[in-house]
Amino acid sequence: LLGLPGGNKYGVQGERKVPVLQTNNGPGLTGLMTIAAHLVRQARKEQLLGSSAEEKAVVQQWLEYRVTRVNGGSSREDTRTVLKDLNMHLEDKVYLAGNIFTLADILMYYGLHHIMVDLTVQEKEKYLNVSRWFNHIQHYPGVRQHLSDVIFIKNRLYTNAH
Repeated sequence: LLGLPGGNKYGVQGERKVPVLQTNNGPGLTGLMTIAAHLVRQARKEQLLGSSAEEKAVVQQWLEYRVTRVNGGSSREDTRTVLKDLNMHLEDKVYLAGNIFTLADILMYYGLHHIMVDLTVQEKEKYLNVSRWFNHIQHYPGVRQHLSDVIFIKNRLYTNAH
């Protein structure tokens, strides 16, 4: 997605499998947010970090949420809370940072993919804003990469009319 040349070595360390990037020139970098922001700057695509000070703060906020809540949560209840939070936030937004596609959208997409794959049709409808956002992001050029396409049914299977 960033169009960077190869040469970086990626790995994980510790029980929690913290991402590590060993660059060719300098000390290794640790942590998802640190590595992602570094790669965005290296690719000269700083707009993915936000344009204004407010957008940058919002992107940072969602990157932190991704690391602490999405990566940190493991129970079914944690997952429901994350989906509920995101569904409310995305009610009137196209992207996490408002109307611009950012690194927060990319990393949240990757963090949620394994959850969205396992949701039932009814659960996807319950979290309609998340489903709309996720479907949009997975079709953004270059984002999905090797991950499977998550299917969203466009017409409702069930109606309230009898």
